[in-house]
Amino acid sequence: MRRPIAVAAALALVAEAVVIVFVNMVLGLAVKRQSMSLGGLKPGAMTSGAWAAGAVLGLYLLVCAVIEVRTAVRDRAPGRVNRLLLVVCAVVQGVLGAVVVGMVGWAAFGALMVVLALLVATLVIYPRPVIATSP
Repeated sequence: MRRPIAVAAALALVAEAVVIVFVNMVLGLAVKRQSMSLGGLKPGAMTSGAWAAGAVLGLYLLVCAVIEVRTAVRDRAPGRVNRLLLVVCAVVQGVLGAVVVGMVGWAAFGALMVVLALLVATLVIYPRPVIATSP
């Protein structure tokens, strides 16, 4: 049961990465075409910021998806750094869910909570590796 959960989490993260990049591209184009500014920022800077944020978050989600696939293939718990990246990804999912429920709606919130549940399930069902300590 562990491998299918890790694979499902990886697929969900890839889908979310695609959606995040697409939404930020659309937001950047809307800002550019409407010549919007916020707090005196130039529209070009806001467009670049939206695109950069989408690229960074999308890349991060893809890295987490690779970690999930690697976990499923090896059928072993992720290492310390990879585990930390997955925990941070789970926290980001929770924060995005809280923000999205007010702006987009309950369906988007539900989708983000499914991804959060898959991430947490992966972290819980794969026990942490035991590190031998000497007395």
